[in-house]
Amino acid sequence: MGKMINHRMSCKREKLPLPNKRILIIDDDHELAQLLRDYLTPYNFEVHCCFDGQSGLEHALDMHFDIILLDVMMPKLNGFEVLKALGPAHHTPVLMLTAKGDNNDKVLGLELGADDYLAKPFHHQELLARINAILRRINLVQAHQVSDQKEPLNLSINEIILEHATRKVTCRQQPLVLTSTEYHVLMLLMQQAGKIVSKASLSEEVLGRKLAAFDRSIDVHVSNIRRKLLVVCKDEKITTVRGAGYLFIEGDSI
Repeated sequence: MGKMINHRMSCKREKLPLPNKRILIIDDDHELAQLLRDYLTPYNFEVHCCFDGQSGLEHALDMHFDIILLDVMMPKLNGFEVLKALGPAHHTPVLMLTAKGDNNDKVLGLELGADDYLAKPFHHQELLARINAILRRINLVQAHQVSDQKEPLNLSINEIILEHATRKVTCRQQPLVLTSTEYHVLMLLMQQAGKIVSKASLSEEVLGRKLAAFDRSIDVHVSNIRRKLLVVCKDEKITTVRGAGYLFIEGDSI
């Protein structure tokens, strides 16, 4: 891992993100955390490091961060326990760092509210690309919020209302708490209501990457949305079209 990070200077720099973005790294690997700090700082990231789950959770709750990099196996609290403690109302996007090939960790992390995952060992450019993809999605949602403050345009389809200005989601007037990734997936499906949206398209639009073989990220995010909707709506709003993608049922406009 260290070798992959250390040869960063010979690689072409990617486009810099907006300045003053704050990253919290929660990982008990001190060497890796320092390497990531050294690599990300020149890209205008302010990097904070915690080396156990308990201190990481405290920092995540007490301070504002634009993104959290969260390892799975750590002392005091593991990554899953940190996600549970943060809860669905905590809106800072989380990129899970999982063991290579451990699909159970990946799926569980997404089910608990992580926005995406990256398997160790990873290449530093892949990490930067994932971070930038998440931040671009957040910027897109914020742009919708600014634009809708001038001209409010909510999505209201089949008993579900998305209020872009506040990122509030309701179904039958009952609030739903979605992660930023889940919100973006639902928004894209509702914008194409009555039409099939492929998993490949959702992966590129939401996660900022091409859909890889056996990648279940989009499936898990859609499953999370369905589960949360069924608690208050009691009927299916999103259907799976086998081999094609997902379709948001138009229903009656409200």
